[in-house]
Amino acid sequence: MSLGLPVHDVALFVGAALLLNLTPGPDMLFVAGTAAARGRRAGLLAALGVGAGCLFHTLLAAVGLSALLAASDLAFGVVKWAGAGYLVWVGLQMLLARRAEPPTPAAPAAPAAEPPPTGNPFWQGALTNALNPKVALFFLAFLPQFIDAGAPGQAIALLVLGTLFNLGGTGVNLVVALAASGVAAGLSQRGGTGGRIGPWLQRAAGAVFVGLGVKLALSSR
Repeated sequence: MSLGLPVHDVALFVGAALLLNLTPGPDMLFVAGTAAARGRRAGLLAALGVGAGCLFHTLLAAVGLSALLAASDLAFGVVKWAGAGYLVWVGLQMLLARRAEPPTPAAPAAPAAEPPPTGNPFWQGALTNALNPKVALFFLAFLPQFIDAGAPGQAIALLVLGTLFNLGGTGVNLVVALAASGVAAGLSQRGGTGGRIGPWLQRAAGAVFVGLGVKLALSSR
């Protein structure tokens, strides 16, 4: 099966992509934390944003800009610092976000204070990926392994394989968003600690993003 393109080992590619997409990582934690703390819609938007960011890197790889990032220290450094700063900023937003407490039954319902805005989950997911040069280098290293060297149509092959990879990853993250929001809502309705799980999961994701931003800033490549 070659899809009419200079690709090989498509079954191996699909299997490897599925395993990579199922492996828990920062993107999955970001989606789960957003869904648990902010609800199903926010989680689904976060998953779609992550997919959009990965699609952006697929397009970069197809037109050769990822190779420029790999070859140019200046280009890599500019994107690296922009991405590191944005990762830390998003992480701090998630860490510092507060959830409004529901009124107690004995007291009259007062107007609830709105929690601080934590940004649009779609654009957060998209930009955290788009501004991470490590993602670009991953696509540049992973996708060409399944493309015939020197054959015509390599750019289209990169685009097709990258899109397949992104579709699988987005599907997994959408399921994660639905599951996390459903579990958080169910636990919240039962009372107890359920209402606190979402915010703590979001804070955990925020801590991971701050750590990733610092790690990216300190990395050489």
